[in-house]
Amino acid sequence: MAQHKIENEFLKVTVDDHGAELVSVFDKGSGFERIWCADPAVWNRHSPILFPFVGRVIGGVYRHEGKEYEMKTQHGFARDAEFECVSVTEDSITHRLESDDAMKVIYPFDFVLSVTHRFVPGNARELEVVWTVCNRGEEEMLYCIGGHPGFTTPASAEETRDQYYLEFPGKETLEYILVSPESGFAVPWVSYPLKLDGGYLPIANDLFDKDALIFENSQLSTVRIARPDRTPYITMQCGGFPSLGIWSKPEGRFVCLEPWLGRVDDEGFTGELKEKTGVQSLAAGSSRRHSYRMEFHAC
Repeated sequence: MAQHKIENEFLKVTVDDHGAELVSVFDKGSGFERIWCADPAVWNRHSPILFPFVGRVIGGVYRHEGKEYEMKTQHGFARDAEFECVSVTEDSITHRLESDDAMKVIYPFDFVLSVTHRFVPGNARELEVVWTVCNRGEEEMLYCIGGHPGFTTPASAEETRDQYYLEFPGKETLEYILVSPESGFAVPWVSYPLKLDGGYLPIANDLFDKDALIFENSQLSTVRIARPDRTPYITMQCGGFPSLGIWSKPEGRFVCLEPWLGRVDDEGFTGELKEKTGVQSLAAGSSRRHSYRMEFHAC
């Protein structure tokens, strides 16, 4: 297991072979770490990749073509797998995970998942995460995939998280759903209106008391964390993702912006994998690219 680094005049980026996880974006101008430190007393991850599931499946079991498979871990298995680093250039790091016999016991598809972290040409403060999913099998492949980056918030010891804002550019109202506190699964038939002040929502200390806010139906292509004076702190571009989760822990000095293709099971779901909300279908021998961008504004 190793870590790999790329840097430019503004940012130094570190990616770990374990989970192909982005573990650090160090802002060289401010001397401040932008990615959550993975404090095990609060939340022990930085920016895990969620594959081939987002969230949990009911009872730790899912069904595919009449057969049951166990998936006891939340968010699949990629976040805990050892990836192979296949390329490091001046501005990118690429990892690869290939299915093996042990994986096929719990996920019966022959795949290659490639993960690239790269600086965006023309904007040295923007980092793109690119996933390429390849179906090496002879039948249709079904999967979900998502990001879970945790951003250190606030940016200084003099500030507190509840002084910061979520910004939804161009939006005045949104709707979100929650997971049931009793079951831990989604309740999509109950939605909650979210009224905004010019597109802004304060990150109140109780905002995540009921777990993640889940925005569905491609409501968001851009979301931002803004500083107390409402200047940009982190901007995520996530067009093409039908769901976005926003999450933290009440005691956490971080906020996660999570673009998802797929999500946690609906409460009471007993259907086949192909019926799961947001599941992706990939033809035999095909590949598909998904990506999102994070801009780390000067502060």
